[in-house]
Amino acid sequence: MSLRTDQLTTALQNVFGERIRNMKFALGEVTIVIDAVDVLMVMTQLRDDPKLRFEQLVDLCGMDYSTYGEGTEQGKPEHARFAVVYHLLSIAHNYRLRVRVFAADDGFPLLPSVNEIWSAANWYEREAFDLFGILFTDHPDLRRLLTDYGFVGHPFRKDFPLSGHVEMRYDPDQQRVIYQPVTIEPRVITPRIVRAPNYADAEGFRKG
Repeated sequence: MSLRTDQLTTALQNVFGERIRNMKFALGEVTIVIDAVDVLMVMTQLRDDPKLRFEQLVDLCGMDYSTYGEGTEQGKPEHARFAVVYHLLSIAHNYRLRVRVFAADDGFPLLPSVNEIWSAANWYEREAFDLFGILFTDHPDLRRLLTDYGFVGHPFRKDFPLSGHVEMRYDPDQQRVIYQPVTIEPRVITPRIVRAPNYADAEGFRKG
């Protein structure tokens, strides 16, 4: 861990104390976990505190931890499924920080919008809503971003079927595009491996 990283972790501990549920250093970057109720306060201080000054939101993404290995994600509340991960950059101090926040309710994942703190969050939060179904309170225009208006479900959730729920086709009788229940039957695709006879000999290897 570098001197700059030590300075960042010390500053975070001094500013937030027990509001940080977990902190770890991995892959050259510090990650902290905070509670959903603290998002606006913590994010505002991360931007404004002179010891931190994270002026830029680089990225924001949704996560579905429904099949994540048990006990491997430190700071993850028991049975928590949906989270939002924020990637922040301090230009003033040359710090990078990852902040992870878990939604309290898996059935209705809800977090406050940070759009008023970093305007770049607008489309990122729309993307997380579209793909994961995570809602952001006080977002100015929370609409789907990548899928169309008639899309059913949220395609990055791990329980979303590969074939989807509906399909779109042109109806010549109605002379318009319509939606209908998907007609593709679910199936398990097993790769077919074709090898030439005595392929190992042909490659110059001794067969075992």
